[in-house]
Amino acid sequence: MQTMLSFHDLLDEATREALHAYDDFTAGLLARRGIITSDAAEAFLSPSYDRHIGDPLLIFNMPKAAKRIADAIDSQERLTVWSDYDCDGIPGGTLLHDFFKKAKANFTNYIPHRHLEGFGLNEIGLKKLAEEGTTLIITVDCGISDVEQVAYAKSLGIDVIVTDHHLPRRDANGAEELPPGFTVVDPKQEGETNEFRDFCGGGLAWKLACAVLAVGFKGREDIPTGWEKWLLDMAGLSTIADMVPLTGENRVIAKYGLLVMRKSPRIGFQKLCSIARVNQRFITEDDVGFMIAPRVNAASRMGDPRDAFELFTTTDEVRADELAKELEKVNRSRKASGAAVTRAAHERLEKRKEELGGTLPAVIAMGDPDWRPGLLGLVANSLAEEYGRPVFLWGREGSITAKGSCRAGSKGVSVVELMALTTDVFVEAGGHAASGGFTLKDDAVFFFEERMCAAFVKLPPTTLTDRTLIADYSIEHPDDLRALLKRTEQLAPYGMNNPKPVFALQECAVTQVSWFGKGEEHLRVRVTRDDGFNQAELEAITFFARRELGKSWERLEVGKSATLLGTLERDTFTRGQPVRMRLLAIA
Repeated sequence: MQTMLSFHDLLDEATREALHAYDDFTAGLLARRGIITSDAAEAFLSPSYDRHIGDPLLIFNMPKAAKRIADAIDSQERLTVWSDYDCDGIPGGTLLHDFFKKAKANFTNYIPHRHLEGFGLNEIGLKKLAEEGTTLIITVDCGISDVEQVAYAKSLGIDVIVTDHHLPRRDANGAEELPPGFTVVDPKQEGETNEFRDFCGGGLAWKLACAVLAVGFKGREDIPTGWEKWLLDMAGLSTIADMVPLTGENRVIAKYGLLVMRKSPRIGFQKLCSIARVNQRFITEDDVGFMIAPRVNAASRMGDPRDAFELFTTTDEVRADELAKELEKVNRSRKASGAAVTRAAHERLEKRKEELGGTLPAVIAMGDPDWRPGLLGLVANSLAEEYGRPVFLWGREGSITAKGSCRAGSKGVSVVELMALTTDVFVEAGGHAASGGFTLKDDAVFFFEERMCAAFVKLPPTTLTDRTLIADYSIEHPDDLRALLKRTEQLAPYGMNNPKPVFALQECAVTQVSWFGKGEEHLRVRVTRDDGFNQAELEAITFFARRELGKSWERLEVGKSATLLGTLERDTFTRGQPVRMRLLAIA
C-alpha cells in the first residue's frame, strides 16, 4: 500500500470571513472540524464548564432514573452499580461509588469477571445480588442488549436502570428491542431528546450523578455545590479511553477531566501514573490513551477487573502501591500474549496470501481456541490498521463458546452493519461502527470468513489499495516547529472527530535511520531541511514501525531524500523538551 500526499483546499471566502479572528492555519483546522462560526470556534477553543455542559435532565428518561435513585438513597434501599470491566465501565463505576458514598447511600459495586461471566448482566450474578438484598441495579456501559437478563432481574424483584451508550438490539423486523427494566438511559435509543448523544459509559454515569444531585435527596445540602467536578477525573478518563468523539460535551468533559486528573487526590491514580512513568501534573490525552488505559484494561484481560476498581477507590497507600504494581505486571503479560497472537495471525495471513495468489479476502475473519478473547481487540485493531480492511478475530476461554472482537479498518465501514447483514453466524453482536464484539454460534467457525465476505459486498465499496493522506500544513522552516506546536495545542485534547493536525516535511535529506527498543521494533529518523540560511536537523520517531508503516520504512536511506508525514509533539524525556515529529507515513 502506497501513501500519496495532498493538502486541503483553501477555505471559501464566507467561511474565512466568519473565522477572521484566527490565522489561516487555525481557521483551516476549525473549518475541517465543522466549526464555521465565531461562536462555535470560541466554544471549541475555550470550552466552559458553566456554559457548555448541558442540563442532565434533558437526556431522555434521565429524570425518571434520577428520581428513582434519589428515592432509593432516601429510603436506604440496597442498590448495586453493575459496570463493565474496561476503562470506560471501571471509571464509571468508580465515580458512582464516590457519589453514592458521598450521598450516604446503601450500595455496592459489581463488576463481572470477563472470562468467567462475560460481558453485561448474567443470571448467576443477578441471583447472588438478589439474595444479598439488592432491589435496584444501575448499569454502567452495559445492559442495552441484555433483554433476557433484565427480564430475569425483574422476576427476582429487582428494578434495573440501564445506562449505556451502545446501540440497542433489533428484532427480526428491525424494530428496536429494549430491556424491560425500570427505565433505559441510552442516547442511542429512539426518542432521545438531548442535543448531544455521543457520551461514553463513564460520561453518562457522571451525567446521572449530576441529575440525581439536581433532583435532590436527604442530605443533598451536605454536598458542596460543584463537588461533582471532582468526579471528572474518572469521567474524563472514560471519555478519552473509550474513543468516543471528542466534540461537544465530550470535549468539555475530557478537557476538564484532564485538569482534575492533574491534581487528583486519588492515591491509586497517583501510584498508577508513577509506575507508568506519567507526570501527573502534565498528563495529556496521549498519556491516558497509551499509558493509563492499557493498564486498567489489562486487569480484566489478564486478571481481575476489581483490582483496577479497588486501585481507584482505595484510600490505603500501601494497598494502592500493591495494586498499581499488579496492574503493571499484568500489562506486561498482556503485551507478551498479544504479541504472540499477532505473530500467529500474521503467519496465517501470509499463508492465505499464498493460497489466494498474493491477495487477502475483503474481510479477515479467523480465530483459534487458544486465543484469549480479551486480547483480540488489540490484535484486531493492529491488523485492521495494517491491512485497511475489517478484521474479526475469535478465541475461547472459560467456556466452549467462541467470542471475539472486530475492527472496521476502513473509513465508511461499520462492523455493526456488517454483522447485521450476516446470517447464521452470531449468537450476540454489537458495538460501535468502528469496533465491536461478538459471540459465534457453535458451527460458525467453519464458514465465518465466507459469510463475512459475502456480507461485505453488500456494503458500499471501499478502497483497499493506495491511500491518500491529506496534510494540514507543509513545514518550510525548522524554526516553525515550536510555534506550530503551540498553535495546535489550543485544539487539544485530540481524539475521534478531532484528530491531531498532520504536517508534511517534503523532500528532506535523511541523515540517520536507527532502531531502538528491546526488540528494535521502534524507528528513529533524523532529517535535515535547508531554509536558505541554515540547515537544521529534525527528528521523527514511530513506535512499532513495521506495523504502523508497513514496508514504506524501507524507502528511508541515509543520503537520499524522503517526504515525512506526521504529528508534532514534545520529547518530554529530553532536556529542553525539543519538538519532534511522530511519524505516520512516508510518501
